[in-house]
Amino acid sequence: MTEQDRVTVNDPRGPVNNGMGPQYIFYGAGADWMIRKGVESLRIVREDRERLADRFVPPRGYRIAADRLEKPGSVVLLEAPPGSGRRAAAIMLLHDLGEDGAADEEARFEELPADKEETPLAANEGDRFLLDLSGITDEETYARAQIRLAVSRSQIHEAGAHLVVVLPSGMTHAHAPDLQPHAVTLGRPRGITVVTRYLRMDRMAFRAAELGSADLQRLCDRSPMRELAQLAGLVRTARDSGRFGADFKDWLDQAIRAVTDRAGEVGRQVATVRAAPERALLLATAMFEEAGADTVYEAWQGLMGTVRHKEEATTELARTDFGERLTALGIGRDPDERLRFERLAYADAVRTYFWANFPGMRDDLRDWIGRAAGLRGLTTDERVNVVVRFGERSLAVGRPDHLFDLVVRWADSATGTSCDPRAVAALELGLSHERLGGWFRRRMYDCVKSGPLSDGLVRVLTAACLQSLGATHPDQAMVRLHHLAVREGEAARAAREALLGLAGRDRRLYRLLIDRLREGTGGKPGKAEPHLLLLTELLGRDRVPDPLRWPDLFLGWSTVFSQPPTELWNPLVRSWLHAVSDDSTQEMALDVMVRATHGRAAALHRLYAITCDWALQTRHPSHAAVADLFWQHIDHAQYARTSTEHTDAGPRTTEEA
Repeated sequence: MTEQDRVTVNDPRGPVNNGMGPQYIFYGAGADWMIRKGVESLRIVREDRERLADRFVPPRGYRIAADRLEKPGSVVLLEAPPGSGRRAAAIMLLHDLGEDGAADEEARFEELPADKEETPLAANEGDRFLLDLSGITDEETYARAQIRLAVSRSQIHEAGAHLVVVLPSGMTHAHAPDLQPHAVTLGRPRGITVVTRYLRMDRMAFRAAELGSADLQRLCDRSPMRELAQLAGLVRTARDSGRFGADFKDWLDQAIRAVTDRAGEVGRQVATVRAAPERALLLATAMFEEAGADTVYEAWQGLMGTVRHKEEATTELARTDFGERLTALGIGRDPDERLRFERLAYADAVRTYFWANFPGMRDDLRDWIGRAAGLRGLTTDERVNVVVRFGERSLAVGRPDHLFDLVVRWADSATGTSCDPRAVAALELGLSHERLGGWFRRRMYDCVKSGPLSDGLVRVLTAACLQSLGATHPDQAMVRLHHLAVREGEAARAAREALLGLAGRDRRLYRLLIDRLREGTGGKPGKAEPHLLLLTELLGRDRVPDPLRWPDLFLGWSTVFSQPPTELWNPLVRSWLHAVSDDSTQEMALDVMVRATHGRAAALHRLYAITCDWALQTRHPSHAAVADLFWQHIDHAQYARTSTEHTDAGPRTTEEA
């Protein structure tokens, strides 16, 4: 993935953007559309944390929390007002525990879901977990969350892991008594220090005296940390655009006006612009800003059709021309025919105003964007920009369903093997949302467990699991990929590859997937087969993460070898015979495979036949030696089976019966 330079804000839930332009650049239709080659999921998260660390200003109480968290098995609960950067503080407390680098590579760094977990926590020593309960607003939900927290605290303590919990604001009276000893109250960082830090990281040259204005001080004293980060981003946008003066004072003044005056300016303009065509053009330009004039014109006409407005019954030549309408609305046209507002951040203010003040139009706006985001004159990046702008507004007014509706619509209409970048962008935006990310995770779960899905939607869900959910909630990504992988169709095969790849990069996920697939093989005939196919492929040598864990393989092989022997065994057994012939340190595989048969005669005969075929195909001396060794293990198991009265044979296979 390519991404634009950005600032990580002080209270993020996943990737966010700096300034006015979105950061989302997604994938085309190539064969590797869903894989970030060479990038581990843990590294994606760590890079975001490192960006945050560069800009983070510790609040009051931070050092107390850090000291408490150092001890293995510790749990720290953070109390802080909204907008104080409490989530960022929680992330940084955990991040600082892994500054040595090596520990950061090995230990988990994950966010636990605030609702019911789909998979066991299974914490290990040094693992770091974040639990953000700040979105809870009612006592009943908080009481349930505290019950789950009590279980997690016990597991964290026993494992020697670390947990930081962000407590909900205004719910102190509902705290369980045993929480208080673990609670730390954080203050609010100095706003001017936060702004200064962000500006410095953007390589902004300025003097301290230039930050002394009364307007800036008021913002720094009252605004949430994320808004101060946005302010700094707007200063950079003003500088980089080249349209708002030539020095820092001009850029800062423009940025302050953008965050303090734009809403009022838009309201006054809309109040004076009463005609539907002009209002529609204002909104169309805000949604498609920096696209070509002809494309904005087409989007504008589409919006008027969607809201069922009929133009006056006259020819276009008799109407006010397009350029005159643009000028009257304060919309500029560049020499390259691209449209943009003349004031900094005005487009965002226009979008905010229309979504807030025309709620009855939101369904129509969803349908309009569903069509207009596919206009032929748009580049892929411009399409994604439109999606992000629509998504930000829909999420801000609490309509995640509008965004997910478009995910399904665009995905279902995709042709061939391509993955619609609009659908991927929309879903990843929802998953990264601070307040509604959980809604999208649950919606994905319901979707993958439901009835038939189009290949296009399966591809989009797979991409979102790999590119977004796999980085922040890998356990949940694995669960969803598992449900996709056992479906039928070409897209399901891609989901299987994604699932196996995700598990192969993490030993804990690998064992978790073995357990899930073993459980699946015990289902009804026909429904168990996809799980068995996946399990057999997962247990091949090329899928196993290093270093090997023989108990995990033993469990998996025991399940495979308890099924009626089929040709399905061949690639699995051959992969390990090849591995042993190439590396004698892996000879343990031969003994473990034999023991995994639990002495069942049919299974041992099958292993013997596979080994004979493998050795005869090449007649290589090293292969013959490995085959001889494997046969010795098989003979020993057969002798032990026939020479004792009580053999732990386990369930008999169909062939044995």
